[in-house]
Amino acid sequence: MTPEDIGSRLLYRDGLMLIINKPAGLAVHKGPKGGASLEDYFDVLRFGLPRMPALAHRLDKETSGCLVLGRHRKALADLNLMFRNGKVGKTYWAVVEGGPQEPEGKIDLPLGRLDDKIGWWMKHDPEGLPSQSTWKVMGRAEGVTWLALEPLTGRTHQLRVHCATSGFPVLGDNIYGSAPRSGGPRLHLHARQIVVPLYKNKPPIKVTAPVPEHMKERLKACGWTEAMDRDVNPPLGLSRPPREAVAAGAPQSKRQ
Repeated sequence: MTPEDIGSRLLYRDGLMLIINKPAGLAVHKGPKGGASLEDYFDVLRFGLPRMPALAHRLDKETSGCLVLGRHRKALADLNLMFRNGKVGKTYWAVVEGGPQEPEGKIDLPLGRLDDKIGWWMKHDPEGLPSQSTWKVMGRAEGVTWLALEPLTGRTHQLRVHCATSGFPVLGDNIYGSAPRSGGPRLHLHARQIVVPLYKNKPPIKVTAPVPEHMKERLKACGWTEAMDRDVNPPLGLSRPPREAVAAGAPQSKRQ
């Protein structure tokens, strides 16, 4: 990925916050073994500020879609608090194996670590942390279902574990599902939309990320069409965006 690539994935920008359309397959930060990460490209996202933006939350390496960055310390602290207190609305799209019979529902399963040696793998644990997710069927095809998922809590791998434990793992999940450890389909989980109530007395900022290429084939089989992406947020690029390019409802900062 290049600086131009990261610019093509910038969906929203104001004086406090950036929202990136994260690509699948790229970690948001370096792990213990190093390797490429989205943070490698944050320097080009300063837009005149002395500090690089920082992650306000996380997405799994193989999950694509809306990722929020804070542009300075106070903004980052405010965003962290909103995520921690469940104030940020998050909608994910997933293609799952099989699928639930009902049109919608709620999963309420506490989660805990699968193994102390692999701290980020999770499992259903009656003694674990409370974890709730809602789901709604958006479409079906042979052997798969398109779901809209909303995590009401923010546990590691929550949606993946909730779906797998409920009997419909996310397609391409090589940890909790049936996908092979290598050579299988990419994870079909996308952070489709995020709603951030960042400003008092202003409408919340709503940003929608376009469907990634690797999910289009199976989503189309389930009834999705390209027309459904007409209203997504267009990429802003790295040049200063015109005022009308910024998402509706967000005040403009004098210092961008």
